[in-house]
Amino acid sequence: MDHLTPRQHCRSFSPHHAGTCRYAMFDRYGGVSGEPFSTLNGSYGVGDDSAAVAANRARIKETLNLRHLVSARQVHGDDIHCLDSHPTADLEVDGVDALVTDQPGVGIMVQHADCQAVLLFDPHKRVIGAVHSGWRGSVLDILGKTVRLIVSRYRSRAEDLLAVVSPSLGPCCSEFVNHRRELPPHFQNFRTGANHFDFWRISQEQLITAGLRPASIAIAGTCTSCSRDYFSYRRACREGNGVTGRNCSVVVLGKGE
Repeated sequence: MDHLTPRQHCRSFSPHHAGTCRYAMFDRYGGVSGEPFSTLNGSYGVGDDSAAVAANRARIKETLNLRHLVSARQVHGDDIHCLDSHPTADLEVDGVDALVTDQPGVGIMVQHADCQAVLLFDPHKRVIGAVHSGWRGSVLDILGKTVRLIVSRYRSRAEDLLAVVSPSLGPCCSEFVNHRRELPPHFQNFRTGANHFDFWRISQEQLITAGLRPASIAIAGTCTSCSRDYFSYRRACREGNGVTGRNCSVVVLGKGE
């Protein structure tokens, strides 16, 4: 398999901040896993061979020039882990759906297949966040909670934060037939059809409500259920037993200027 290349996958939040914060939202290609996890599955929790996952994560670290990668065993909740010191090895934190740190050189990673990875960066206080937000996380407003934590703990200003939303389930495929039971009433403002909802707009609105500037929010706009370049749980359910890999989105703080 070809190795991943920074030219293909790595981005800075904006040219003005190039070198201080990089992120990568990986597609499903460039790894070593076999079907149905082919090829760059980043999750240990979906049934893939652990040695293949370790090799895939090693390629992700190589791409971003990382020594250590911190991820989470996500549970579709709203708990947040603050990383306050450099890990001595790769770390996976149990039971959280958001990671925040001010430690440079450490990659924090979200694993997702239709859910959103929302990456955050404060270029002034030099803080980053990585949030896993599916529909349950949206109902719990994990994005607003993460922004408020960054503001209170790191003395950030919400209006200084930059955010990017990963490829994820688009309004074309976000069907919730039980939405009256599962989603709060105000989500009806984002309904695009009888049972379809625009969760990209929901996340944008939650970030704006938390204090971010609209111009500071970027949405990838690629639907993972439609695009075979990404793992998709919904597509895997349509076409089989729902077993599939997980895409990875990573953000890392630079060493400073």
